[in-house]
Amino acid sequence: MPMNQPIEDIPVYLFLGFLEGGKTKFIQETLEDERFNNGERTLLLICEEGIEEFDPSRWASKNVVQKVVTEQEDFNEANLRKILKESGAVRVVLEYNGMWTINDLFERLPVEWAVYQAMCFVDSNTFLNYNANMRSLVVDKINVSELVVFNRFDINKMDQMEFHKIVRGVSRRTQIAYELTDGQVAYDDIEDPLPFDITKDDITIEDEDFALFYRDIMEEPDKYDGKTVTFRGVAARDPKFPKNVFAVGRHVMTCCVEDIQYCWFVAEWEKAQMMENRQWVRVTATISVQRHRLYKNKGPVLKIGAVILTDAPEQEVATYY
Repeated sequence: MPMNQPIEDIPVYLFLGFLEGGKTKFIQETLEDERFNNGERTLLLICEEGIEEFDPSRWASKNVVQKVVTEQEDFNEANLRKILKESGAVRVVLEYNGMWTINDLFERLPVEWAVYQAMCFVDSNTFLNYNANMRSLVVDKINVSELVVFNRFDINKMDQMEFHKIVRGVSRRTQIAYELTDGQVAYDDIEDPLPFDITKDDITIEDEDFALFYRDIMEEPDKYDGKTVTFRGVAARDPKFPKNVFAVGRHVMTCCVEDIQYCWFVAEWEKAQMMENRQWVRVTATISVQRHRLYKNKGPVLKIGAVILTDAPEQEVATYY
């Protein structure tokens, strides 16, 4: 191959979830669908073997190669490239092990393997138990999924809002579907208005809403551009910061104590050098979405208008719900 010839992406269709959550069933149905099979050679990479098995005789194309990789040490860049080359496939359907993390996935995938779509499948009967006891793994999978499907959902016995809130506590973008016990599929249409009025030019963020605000502005910064916000946060300074810059934000917990991290904004103020680390302040600032080297990209830069020293809130660590 010429040195200047770009490497083409290998599309990866990623199926997430826990054992017996319905991944195999959905992949089977997908491979039976002629709309998904135009003759391209497909590698079906299975990283978790459950009770249900695939039935290749029913697939719309015979051009599918199965490979089982259930040991995580074998799920590495070199081996995955070798498997793909041997299969001759041009795309990958990946049934990922629910006990492996997404971070491990992206660290181990070959750079040319590009995740085109990610979906998560969950058994409604066991989901709440997983969420209570393995919350970090649940968050891990939902966070990257375009769609979460709750299988075996008994609409007469289960609380849809309970499931909805768990997903929305992780992602406002992920679509939610329920496969009911009678085989019908119902899509979640519960509206999730933000707890503050985004239509106003001046927005006040309450302490309990900071996590939602931070996630929303980082996902869709442009809708906040030019608006003025007021919130309570903890300041931070670093000798490497420009002299007129400090950080302000909150420690946020997504799922458990181990994942608490400082979620902060770049704040520009002529008196930034006066700020002290771990100093609680109430700031009022105009948001400017622009490139900044501390973001290493575009992001919401706070043009500080006012800073007031204050006490820490009753709950110092912000949460999503």
